[in-house]
Order: sequence, then structure tokens, then C-alpha cells
Amino acid sequence: MKPIAFSREETAAITAKLRTYFRDELDIDLAALPAEMLVDFLGREIGPFFYNRGLYDAQAIVAAKAEDIGEAIAGLERG
Repeated sequence: MKPIAFSREETAAITAKLRTYFRDELDIDLAALPAEMLVDFLGREIGPFFYNRGLYDAQAIVAAKAEDIGEAIAGLERG
């Protein structure tokens, strides 16, 4: 599987959110480089869990829609 990678802009946005969280919730001044390293770690080690959950959710939606289509087609049958 291809590793999860973020664009420079996405990394900057995530890093800013992490730094704000650490400052406001944990009273820790997280510098930019450690924040970027944390983003890399989260993407590499924890990101796949979120990614897989998204896939499972998408698969459930597609399966439900396929069932709806099957029912709609069955409703068109002529007897």
C-alpha cells in the first residue's frame, strides 16, 4: 500500500492545528519541526486506521446503493 502523504499546504495546516492543540489543551509549546515529525508519524502509523475506516464506510454506502438499485430494477420487472 502506498504511504499516506500530504501536500505541503496540508502539512502546514495540520501542523498549525497540532501546535494550537498542544498549546491550548496541554500547555506545551510545540515547535514547527517536532510538529511536522508528529504529522509524519501520525500519517504513517495511525493514518491507515482512519483510511481503512473511511474505506469501510464507503463500501457500506456503495453496498446500500447497489441494493437500492437492485430493488428498483426488480420493481421494473414485468410479470
